[in-house]
Amino acid sequence: MQDWIQESQQGFNQSNLENQCTYRYKIYIEGSAWSVSEKYILACDSVTLYVKPRFYDFFIRSLQPLQHYWPISDTNKCKSIKHAVVWGNDHKQKVQEIGNAASNFIQEELKMDYVYDYMFHLLNEYARLLKFEPKVPEGAVELCAESMACERNGLEKKFMAESMVQEPSTKAPCSLPPPFDPTWLRIFNGNKLNLIRRVERWEDYLLEKKD
Repeated sequence: MQDWIQESQQGFNQSNLENQCTYRYKIYIEGSAWSVSEKYILACDSVTLYVKPRFYDFFIRSLQPLQHYWPISDTNKCKSIKHAVVWGNDHKQKVQEIGNAASNFIQEELKMDYVYDYMFHLLNEYARLLKFEPKVPEGAVELCAESMACERNGLEKKFMAESMVQEPSTKAPCSLPPPFDPTWLRIFNGNKLNLIRRVERWEDYLLEKKD
């Protein structure tokens, strides 16, 4: 169990994300709510053992099991994780491909330009729902991006520097794509469910074989 209060006081020396990207497997599991570590775990080049979530980030629905992550049951985690590790140790090349695919997805599909465009559309749509005019509270202090990145090191500093807005954009934000076609969405979700069920059958077979 990570003591985050102690970690914050000690500069997060025991929870450095860069140092955690040296393992073949990384487990993603929610705590009491959605976990901010999700995208960092997926970007590690390690195969992500992804415990079935209750909360979904805006990008996670585009990922496919066995292509971007290994699905883990939320009701029988120990058996599911054990099977994933046994299978992965016997198929090292395949799990490396899964890890690389997830990392490529995060780095290519979640580029900061895309994230800023998404935030632009999201905040504008949200603003349409407001019944009041937002105002900057008295005494608020504006923080510049440079002051947040200067004290960071390694990849963390590199990625923060890349995410800085250097100058006004010369182009308009991207247009939001239309909603998924119902037929296409049904096929996509059906394929995802079939892949998860395939893993569950593998787990059951392994358990029966050991018995």
